[in-house]
Amino acid sequence: MSVKLRLRRDGSKKRPFYHLVAADSRRARNGRFIEELGYYNPIVAAAAEPILVLKDDRIRYWLSVGAQPSETAAALLKKKGLMERTVPKTTKAPAAAAATATAASATPVAVEETSTAASPEEVTEAAGGTSPAADDAAA
Repeated sequence: MSVKLRLRRDGSKKRPFYHLVAADSRRARNGRFIEELGYYNPIVAAAAEPILVLKDDRIRYWLSVGAQPSETAAALLKKKGLMERTVPKTTKAPAAAAATATAASATPVAVEETSTAASPEEVTEAAGGTSPAADDAAA
């Protein structure tokens, strides 16, 4: 069972309210969950910050046992300082890309030369025998 930390949507139409939950990844977005870890209210007065309340110790526990946060949940956790910021998986860091390129160019590649079309005479000569055409000429 793979556990995800994700947002479960509550609230009424056009007034979202989210609960951060630990849930089995195969369950529906608002389906059964394992544990409620906090809540997020993005709709507040214009002058105030959105409300985000989290159970820090339980979130750290779920992350330590391998739970994977969704993209939105990860952004909220980073905002609260519960997750370190990481480089996206789709892009390589410039230093890592340069190191890979230099390592690839530094390793010599052995290329074996092979003839693509060998005549039957060449094959028998290479084997140490005589070709049928040479036998006919000698006779």
